[in-house]
Amino acid sequence: MTSTRARLLSLATAVPPHVLRQTDVAEMASTLFSERYGEFDRLSRVFATTGIHKRHSVQPIDWYMQARGWPERTAAYLRGAEDLFAEAATKALDEAELLARDVDAVVTVSSTGIATPSLEARVLQRLGLRHDVMRVPVFGLGCGGGVSGLAVASRLAESRPGSNVLFVTVELCTLAFRLDKLTKASIVATALFGDGAAACILRAGGDAGVVEVEATGDHTWPDTLDIMGWDVEEAGFGVIFARAIPPFAEANVGPAVLGLLERWQLGPEQVDRFICHAGGTKVITALERSLAIGQGALDHERAVLSQFGNMSAPTVLFVLDRARKAGLPPRSVLTAMGPGFTASCASLRSPS
Repeated sequence: MTSTRARLLSLATAVPPHVLRQTDVAEMASTLFSERYGEFDRLSRVFATTGIHKRHSVQPIDWYMQARGWPERTAAYLRGAEDLFAEAATKALDEAELLARDVDAVVTVSSTGIATPSLEARVLQRLGLRHDVMRVPVFGLGCGGGVSGLAVASRLAESRPGSNVLFVTVELCTLAFRLDKLTKASIVATALFGDGAAACILRAGGDAGVVEVEATGDHTWPDTLDIMGWDVEEAGFGVIFARAIPPFAEANVGPAVLGLLERWQLGPEQVDRFICHAGGTKVITALERSLAIGQGALDHERAVLSQFGNMSAPTVLFVLDRARKAGLPPRSVLTAMGPGFTASCASLRSPS
């Protein structure tokens, strides 16, 4: 029987060319902050405890050692994001054995830069997308955007069975680095964030595909706007980490996910693998405890974090890609947390 649910026909990732080794970033941060920020020596331990070995950036490390304003950050965002969008989308199309003109709709998720016209419009001719392609740009989802965007794309595919929906998420978190921002949140962000992109093709009404999107849902907690987000300031975005995320995740994510599973008429015993956004070592450990899955269970998450850092929205799709190459079990639940504060989830079924 042909399924009416959306299926992933392909999944691809892309990173920019510049490699930021954690030891080099720690040395740079020490040079820039240690004499100006009295708390830096204490906070600098975060560079060694993140679990990150290297990350990727759209700019070489020297670029970040000078003060930058909105025009320079935006120019770098547009150049880097367009290139990563095109690379990830092309890889996803190739894997699905489709041409750009076969795409009926594009969902674009990005929260680390401002682009109007939006990114998919900027690469439309470069990729060869049709002039009547539906465009759905989404801003503000942050780290949760990989799962939330996938949910939007899957529902769009299901509303038009047989159509091909391209979902692309691009985040250039490193461009938010600020020389003038002497805060704990800014130092932590300097130690965590990298750049990357991911793309996939979804279609409903067929039997082909990597996995089927079985169900999707979100849980937003009240009075949590201060946990994660951006302040829009004169020199650029300013990262918001007003409350520690790991203890909040440990206390709250498990019950929220159980509530979503119940809504989907599933029990936790029916989930073979959780695939989580790799936000940081402490967050990964907190999720293992909250989801009661055992320490070390989120091994793909730790591997992605080590090699790419926290790339915001694309990160969970990097984890999904690694998991599928290792062999997905019958049912996986994709999870990510983002500004709101929101947990976004998707249940994925492997073809039988």
